Amino acid sequence: MIPIWDEGLQNERTRLAWVRTAAVMAVGGLGAGGVVLRAGVSPVAVIPFALASASGALLLARTGVRYRHVQRALHEGDPLDDRADAVIAWLGTIAVVLGAAAFVLIR
Repeated sequence: MIPIWDEGLQNERTRLAWVRTAAVMAVGGLGAGGVVLRAGVSPVAVIPFALASASGALLLARTGVRYRHVQRALHEGDPLDDRADAVIAWLGTIAVVLGAAAFVLIR
């Protein structure tokens, strides 16, 4: 039988990819919100960027938990369910798109 766990660093690389994604979403949301405010657009247009930033911060905070769950799934054969993180990332991405659309349409 071939074990599903590999001696490579796949889980570590995946964790770093999630960290990069979360950091870009958090910082990008803050930066985009600042651009919207400096452009003189209604502060309501900042809300989607704030949501994107919050999504990124939440993903970043969950990185350690996700890493431990993946390690346990690989080593002990536990089921892996990472749908919550995918939904958070998806909502943050949608928030950025909506914020950009609002900025373009309002401006």
